[in-house]
Amino acid sequence: MTPAAQPEGLACLIGIAPWKRRRIATMLRNRHGPAIARDPARAVAIARERGGAIGCWATRVPPGLEDAAEDAKVPLWWIEDGFLRSAGLGAALVQPCSLTLDSRRPHYDPTGPSDLEALLQTAEFGAATLARADALIALLRSAGLSKYNLSGAPLDLPQGRRIVLVPGQVEADQSVRLGNAGVTGMLDLLARVRAEEPDAFIVYKPHPDVVSGLRAAGQGERDAIELADLVAPQAGLPDLLDRVDTVHVLTSLTGFEALVRGRDVVVHGQPFYAGWGLTQDRAPIARRTRRCSLTELVAAALIAYPLYASARTGAPCSVETLAAELAAQGSAPPPARWRALVGRLAGQFGAARAMN
Repeated sequence: MTPAAQPEGLACLIGIAPWKRRRIATMLRNRHGPAIARDPARAVAIARERGGAIGCWATRVPPGLEDAAEDAKVPLWWIEDGFLRSAGLGAALVQPCSLTLDSRRPHYDPTGPSDLEALLQTAEFGAATLARADALIALLRSAGLSKYNLSGAPLDLPQGRRIVLVPGQVEADQSVRLGNAGVTGMLDLLARVRAEEPDAFIVYKPHPDVVSGLRAAGQGERDAIELADLVAPQAGLPDLLDRVDTVHVLTSLTGFEALVRGRDVVVHGQPFYAGWGLTQDRAPIARRTRRCSLTELVAAALIAYPLYASARTGAPCSVETLAAELAAQGSAPPPARWRALVGRLAGQFGAARAMN
């Protein structure tokens, strides 16, 4: 079994937004936290001095960091949100309750294997871990948990029709840019789904960051109604996943959440959960040769790979503890307008700082 990167191997962090540094340090199980570096040269110096890796938020890489780390032969690890994150959007400054560390590349980058892909390709999970995964699947289903756990309204869907869900994504996100497999955006995805499902009732649910005004809509995305039968920005995702027949995705995590709920999933891009025999893949990745069960997929993606923090205390915890807390807490409403504005400004400011 190939282990995922572990927090004790980190020497310093870079590219972490100030508002979540304390939470991330706590999740890394280090009372003082790894040092924070403000530029690549300092990050490399700290890593060499301490004999550890540089941890960088995967979408906030300062220019020159990768070359500097490679020249100094210092490991560079990638930090991202986990797949059961919080009750509320990260773009609205809601603190994360899960993180992933990857010593190879971000899990959404299909150009080569990540630690998560290596786990799925090689791991042999014991009976106890598989039992944990089965119990976790049952809890996720019964509580209707998802990455952000946002509230939403039920839809009035037609009876006797095949119902297909297409979740929208932020086209500027790295997972879309790296894993799109030739799909040029949300409108192109919808056109492909309509061609495959000419008689289905297609529901398009825009990404919550777009709906909340935190991120920009994709090119032509506002014309989605020309290809979908219903555009449902305020629909509740758990309710939709329980009622649709099939979910078509590009790289959206909704595809993973649909698998957890027993739905058929058609994948047009190359996300981490495709290629293991659980999805219908329109752009298969040849190196992914193992056939995994849903239990094994959940064991890797939700138990072995991420780190978790309590939604109540911020202290490190197990995935079961966090899931139980989120289930008890209930769904979060969409962010208020002021919070959406603050989140958008913070994102723009952080991106500008990362480029300097």
